[in-house]
Amino acid sequence: MSHTPSSAPVAIRFPVITLILVLAVTAISLIGAQNLYFRGDYKVFFESDDPQRLAFEEMQNIFNKSENVAFMVVPSDGQVLKPSTLTLVNELTEAAWQLPLSTRVESISNYQNTFDDDGDLIVEDLITAEKLSKEGIANIAQVLSRSPEVYGRLISRTTDVTVIDTTIQLPDGDQTQQVIEIAEAAKQIKSHFESKYPDHDIYLNGMVIMNDAFAVAAQQDAETLIPLMFLLIFIAIALIVKSLWAAVFTLVVVIFSVAITVGLTGWLGVYLSTATVNAPTMITTLAVADCIHIIVGVKYYLNQGLANKDAIKKSIEVNKKPIFITSITTAIGFVMLNFSAVPVLSHLGNMTAVGVMLACVFSLTVLPSLLILRPLKPSVSVNNSVFSKWATLVNRHHRILLPISFLVIVAISLFATNNVLNDVAVKYFDERSAFRQAVEVNEDKLGGMSNIDFVIYTDQSYGVTDPVFLAQIEEFSKWLRERSEVNHVLTFTDTLKRLNRNMNGDDQSFNVIPADGELASQYLLLYEMSLPFGLDLGNQIDIDKSALRIIALTKNLGSRDITRLEREAKDYFASLSDDYRIEAASPPLMFAHIGERNMKNMVWGSVFALVLISILILFALRSIKLGGISLITNLLPAAIGFGVWGIISGEINMALSVVISMTMGIIVDDTVHFLTKYQTAREQGLNAKESVVYAFETVGMALTTTTIVLTLGFAVLASSSFVLNAHMGMLTIIIIVAALIVDFIFLPALLAWLEDTRTAQKES
Repeated sequence: MSHTPSSAPVAIRFPVITLILVLAVTAISLIGAQNLYFRGDYKVFFESDDPQRLAFEEMQNIFNKSENVAFMVVPSDGQVLKPSTLTLVNELTEAAWQLPLSTRVESISNYQNTFDDDGDLIVEDLITAEKLSKEGIANIAQVLSRSPEVYGRLISRTTDVTVIDTTIQLPDGDQTQQVIEIAEAAKQIKSHFESKYPDHDIYLNGMVIMNDAFAVAAQQDAETLIPLMFLLIFIAIALIVKSLWAAVFTLVVVIFSVAITVGLTGWLGVYLSTATVNAPTMITTLAVADCIHIIVGVKYYLNQGLANKDAIKKSIEVNKKPIFITSITTAIGFVMLNFSAVPVLSHLGNMTAVGVMLACVFSLTVLPSLLILRPLKPSVSVNNSVFSKWATLVNRHHRILLPISFLVIVAISLFATNNVLNDVAVKYFDERSAFRQAVEVNEDKLGGMSNIDFVIYTDQSYGVTDPVFLAQIEEFSKWLRERSEVNHVLTFTDTLKRLNRNMNGDDQSFNVIPADGELASQYLLLYEMSLPFGLDLGNQIDIDKSALRIIALTKNLGSRDITRLEREAKDYFASLSDDYRIEAASPPLMFAHIGERNMKNMVWGSVFALVLISILILFALRSIKLGGISLITNLLPAAIGFGVWGIISGEINMALSVVISMTMGIIVDDTVHFLTKYQTAREQGLNAKESVVYAFETVGMALTTTTIVLTLGFAVLASSSFVLNAHMGMLTIIIIVAALIVDFIFLPALLAWLEDTRTAQKES
């Protein structure tokens, strides 16, 4: 019969009281959950003072806003210019006005065609029901082919797809609810017209639809993948540890840790986003690792003949130090996400840091309390002789394993140089996403849906009609059109040239910019007075005619290519004249810059975290040698992981910049647990090789179980339709597995080799 000494942890002496207190804290915390709300708009990725965001918002304030919903109509026979499809376009153009907050609808249907009629300028819709005869459609085709404002933008150059583009005036601040309502209305319109015109496919894209896709992806992960991950982890623990109760207790610790974290987030008024919905996943990694170490330790000591309470106490005694070190180092890693240029990644870091420390506390309090109330049976899930044999094998062949493993690690790590930062925001979703499918069709038919908006400021009223300025704009537009990355350029000079031609009897020789600024101003005024509601030039020219916007539609460029285009475009414009100021902005450009800035910030954050963690481990292990070994082995898994990523992908996106912080906990967990057990054995008088065997016997099972369980869990995340989450899951798996391999081969071989070297030096 066993008794619990007064020195035993409070959780062991008063398990019921401990659980009641934790339940009370959880209940109070969860009250804050009612304050939680979700933001799905892309602006959550940017600080309010982000330079690119400020430039974009300034542009939005000067010109019509450019958030949009685009209906892309693809007839099955590949021919837009026929009566049935043009009727569909007419009807869909009218229906698009019914979208909430719509302020402008553009299509080939309501394109304002202009022509001369006995000296009068006629402005009218290009396509009406009366113009759908064979001759009428031939005329429509001719007009479209010579109208650069729409050709290649609202209709493909092969005339096999057309676009109805709806501008949406979203409110400032949180736009999530409006985005959901607009997207739902757009989906209903799409469904209606696909039913009415079965020979046509309709795809939805645009910034509003992308915002909705962010929200849908996060919701799907939260509702399906995260619960599935918990279920897989539960089953894996139950099967490997051969204890259903062990799995239940682990899940309880995870639930308490996540619940209080989420509740505190609500109390603090922090919103949820596509990034922060991953916090439960990350908290789970450390909570599971902590619990497995305690549980495997308890079962180990039960098999050694200790009574349940003594086995629990002993397991806590030997594991509390490495668990605490691991939790602190992991929390430091996540707090370093505050170096990130992306606000929601900072939120993620702070939430996870809190959750990790809660998991540490609960694994040392809630878990022992549950183990006291419902003892585990003294059985082993895997015979420790397996790990003893492995340790003996490594000890025997360490002189071969060390150089071979080192060379393999270096060879793989070198491929990390293949990785380049390349965020493509419209491809954050995989092929299962309706938005991504629309992106692919758009890319195939129209060349892509990314854009850069250039605004040129003259700083004088009606400066945009100055012939010198217009000549420079024409030259700049020509340069943009010659770029291979650019699919279409929407520029005011095309409209002005058309008006000049119209006002001169549609003589093609007058398809040039008017030489007289006064004449250009008159043409502009006459044209604007003739335009119907919602089709003015407010998307290209500001109110006092002092600034002009050029919209360059590009291929779906990665961050490197789009920032290069921006830089080269500004340089070229500056080479033409320095009399005017040019700015560039757009959501794709914002994502490109934030990705680059975030990666630089996270490199410094990771270095700072690594220094802090190394100092902490050095003091905890009280050994410069073991601290140095720990530093080396903590660096290697990430190097291997990014090396493998360089082989299989080579592209780093915004999410992958946080993977080092995310996996640091597991890497440190493996290393610290192994080294503390090794150190304990050395202090008991065992030599290096015997200490390696002891470490494998006591911690090998826990490390293996943790790796298997977390690999299964993150495999679920890797199946996400949201590419950022999927890539995060994939790279995390690679690094977690690499950490186990390093600690099972390289680390023990290094320890044995260092002992051999020390012995040889003594003998000499």
